Amino acid sequence: MTEEFVATGRRKTAVASVRIRPGTGKVDVNGREFGVYFPLEIQRKHILAPLTKVGALKRFDMIVRVNGGGIEAQATALRLGIARALVQDDEECRHDFKASGYLTRDSRKKERKKYGRAGARKRFQFSKR
Repeated sequence: MTEEFVATGRRKTAVASVRIRPGTGKVDVNGREFGVYFPLEIQRKHILAPLTKVGALKRFDMIVRVNGGGIEAQATALRLGIARALVQDDEECRHDFKASGYLTRDSRKKERKKYGRAGARKRFQFSKR
């Protein structure tokens, strides 16, 4: 069996499970083609940035499962998952990824609504009379 690396990336409520194995650069996202699932070129560049940085764009096949969040959160979660999987493959690229911010998990989430408020922080309209 060929060696494969599995990693997880998260952003907001999106979770991406990435499985990379040696191959020709084919990417399968939730059973669909990469270009179909992420139609915007900027999203695809954002996702594949770690692979481009180490010059491994055509070296690995990827099987990706993403769920939750929106398409942008899924893209960022996927980028983190790819970076983590590549670090498993080659520990040397960790420093470059850290410097570029590819291994940083964006921990911002939606703040919960509080009682007595219109939203998380917004108040109801004040009436003096």
